[in-house]
Amino acid sequence: MPLVSVVAPFFNEAEVAAQFHDALRQVISTLTDVEVELVFVDDGSSDGTLLHLNALASLHPDIRVYSLSRNFGHQVALSAGLDVARGDAVILMDSDLQHPPELIPELIRQWRQGVDIVATIRTRTEGESVFKATTSRGFYTILNALSSTKVTAGAADFCLLSRRVVEVLNSMPERHRFLRGLVSWVGFPRAHVMYVAPRRAAGHTKYSLQKMLTFSFDAIFSFSAEPLRMALRLGLGISGLGLVYLVWTLVNGYVLGRLVPGYASVIAVTLILGGSQLCFIGLLGQYLARVFEEVKGRPLYVFKQVPADHSPGSIADGPTTRAFTHR
Repeated sequence: MPLVSVVAPFFNEAEVAAQFHDALRQVISTLTDVEVELVFVDDGSSDGTLLHLNALASLHPDIRVYSLSRNFGHQVALSAGLDVARGDAVILMDSDLQHPPELIPELIRQWRQGVDIVATIRTRTEGESVFKATTSRGFYTILNALSSTKVTAGAADFCLLSRRVVEVLNSMPERHRFLRGLVSWVGFPRAHVMYVAPRRAAGHTKYSLQKMLTFSFDAIFSFSAEPLRMALRLGLGISGLGLVYLVWTLVNGYVLGRLVPGYASVIAVTLILGGSQLCFIGLLGQYLARVFEEVKGRPLYVFKQVPADHSPGSIADGPTTRAFTHR
């Protein structure tokens, strides 16, 4: 009987941890053709989430709890879960109940039909603000316009991945991880399941506006060099306009005799060119900073707690060494 791993990251989700587990347990209890293990990854919570997860694990032997030494971020926590999941297929989902556990049987059914990736597409979120919906659509539009790796609008981290897809993802050393993009990049046969995301069951979102912007920049810079090419084209365009302005000034001064002394135009052009240069330097800095972080070769994450049956030898070896500290 195939084994399916359900990977869920938790960050300060003490209010919803038990509710999420109960909803998940109701669904997996109906699955008769697969075995299921639950891999819960505590992403450095400070509100007692880890205590709740350990209590659940003490009651249910199919729960394996891992805890990161600090908050490494949602995408890294998912990656850690992928590393330690042992299933023939792995389901990634959030623990705030905005990824409905009721979809799990359908994900497994499509996988059993020979699909390597079963992705979910969020059509809308109950109670979502107009601002959030608009910025979400805008993000996918910009990302797909700049990158050759296309990500379906509304795609969620909630998905099922076959073992061979998991092995490919585990071999990727990226530190600024955008899993939706990586899953799209690897290819393989895939299917889609549409869903409406409910409101959060409890607590509040951990994605502030600043975190959403950082996440968006990571996605764009990780999958596209188009911003650099756009900067080059814009720089050439500004240089061309500067040349036209120079010719116009010379004609006015030496042919038409209408040269007017003054510095307003010079200052304006200087500010435009100076601002453009600073923008381009900052853009280069974004890419250079990512190169700097990659070459340091630090572990992607560090565990402070692993379950008793954890086997380091099961972790995919690769350029990015993971660090493990047993409790």
